Amino acid sequence: MGHVDTGKTKLLDKIRKTNVQEGEAGGITQQIGATYFEKSTLLTQTAKLNETEKFDLTLPGMLVIDTPGHESFTNLRSRGSSLCDVAILVVDLMHGLEQQTIESLHMLKNRGTPFVVALNKVDRCYAWKTCKDTPIRDALKEQSDGTLNEFRSRASDAKLQLQEQGVNSNIYWEMGDDDWENSDFVPLVPTSAVTGEGVQDILMLLCQIAQRKLWSQLMWCANLQATVLEVKAIDGLGMTVDVLVVNGYLREGDRAVFCTLDGPIVAEIRGLLTPPPSREMRIKSEYIHHKEIKGALGVKVIGNGLEKVMAGTSVLVVGPDDEVEDIKAEVMSDLTKLQDKLSTDKKGVMVQASTLGALEALLQFLREETKPPIPVSAIGIGTIHKRDVTKISIMNEKGCPEYATILAFDVPVEREAREQAEEVNVRIFTADIIYHLFDQFTRFMEQLTEKRREDAAAIAVFPSIIKILPQHVFNQKDPIIVGVEVVEGILKVGTPLCVPALGGLTVGTVTSIESNGREQETAKKGSSVAIKIVNESNPTITYGRQFDASHSLYSHLSRASIDALKLHFKEKLETEDWRLVVKLKKVFNII
Repeated sequence: MGHVDTGKTKLLDKIRKTNVQEGEAGGITQQIGATYFEKSTLLTQTAKLNETEKFDLTLPGMLVIDTPGHESFTNLRSRGSSLCDVAILVVDLMHGLEQQTIESLHMLKNRGTPFVVALNKVDRCYAWKTCKDTPIRDALKEQSDGTLNEFRSRASDAKLQLQEQGVNSNIYWEMGDDDWENSDFVPLVPTSAVTGEGVQDILMLLCQIAQRKLWSQLMWCANLQATVLEVKAIDGLGMTVDVLVVNGYLREGDRAVFCTLDGPIVAEIRGLLTPPPSREMRIKSEYIHHKEIKGALGVKVIGNGLEKVMAGTSVLVVGPDDEVEDIKAEVMSDLTKLQDKLSTDKKGVMVQASTLGALEALLQFLREETKPPIPVSAIGIGTIHKRDVTKISIMNEKGCPEYATILAFDVPVEREAREQAEEVNVRIFTADIIYHLFDQFTRFMEQLTEKRREDAAAIAVFPSIIKILPQHVFNQKDPIIVGVEVVEGILKVGTPLCVPALGGLTVGTVTSIESNGREQETAKKGSSVAIKIVNESNPTITYGRQFDASHSLYSHLSRASIDALKLHFKEKLETEDWRLVVKLKKVFNII
């Protein structure tokens, strides 16, 4: 886990000596990926280190889940860490703890998940001498004093930053026995995902922690615990589902229950495939066929009717004593929770994503990061079709054109769907990196908000009460130019003024405000300014004839102007300004 670009996937690549990351959008891992390492692989990878450490490996293997690191991926990471026994928190030694690293740190602490910290990019230290794939202590012995001083300084900074987050830590070989027994103490491992220094150390530490602290938790149980990672078509196999089996068995012939947007489906498992050891589920390679697989393992499931299965949902198997309907309800529970969060008045945008986790992240963003929250009326997984565009276009008919929008994360859009969108005025925002999609939509909403504010400016009237300064009357006839004091509220250019004491006499509209010879748009309570008032409908209104300095002038509010203020300018008014609005509502008999 960790921040974008800290080197999480490269670290995993280095362990398995493949190159997944080059195939990832923007070099960032978007899906939860799983890689299984057999015991023999772990022994080979740690052989050199084991010459001095003499560590007895008893684990049968290790399954590594690579989780995305951007701040908007909280839900994807939550999904990852919920499957996790022990975690690697990757910290960029050059940058220290970054926002998403801190977020991941808090998540691990809250869940009580043991973890090690990889201080990655140690090779970026000045004049670092590469010692390819060696244990980190051997590599450090080859460095100059200057390089070692920089390393120690940066490692010390990382320790301080961790301490600020409530985490005590130390370079792992400097930890005492008491530190190892303390569950709150975290080992630090300097690494380079590029040149391989420290990778052996990470593997050995993970195995040590698992055997020392987690042995009771690592007991296998027969109850199936499985999650859909990805749904995709494979040449020669048809539609397949990548499943991470944490516990229990999956067998050919099992009746498995999957979650789809259209409801649960029951499908017979026709085939179980696994990649060769030390290859990741997402990378194409030759597959090994199985009659039965036992967790923990990543497996590709073949069956009929799997096209609509949702990534990120649970998989259950119908046992001989199970009620099918109960199993269906359990499988659908995650989706049901999401659907419960949709807009109750059926007004809102459509959100389409590649996985349930990504969908959760998008929904959370729209609910928590936008002010006001953006309502969602429909959700979907997978390709955007013409029918999706037709479905959301109804927002135009409901008088909510801003919600005639589809937010599409990492999913293709059919050509017919794009053509239909242009015809029915539906916007489709797409991105294969989730936070780019957020940026696009945020820009759109900012532009929309600004346009609406500009449109509403002609309707919105800010509340104010002003009194004329009789010694500063410069022109009595239209345009009337007088000096005034703002007694209450905010006076703005464009404000219509009236005299309630004279039956609501319309004086005119403020066309300019000046202070010390400079024009300005507003004048706040306590200000003394010169204003120009124009009355196009009745230019005969004259100061000294129909009204004078004994009469207070009020902003002429209406129901429509107050609504416009509430909708588009709420943050521009202080509490006392809203109290004045309430006062003026009574003056003008506004309900």
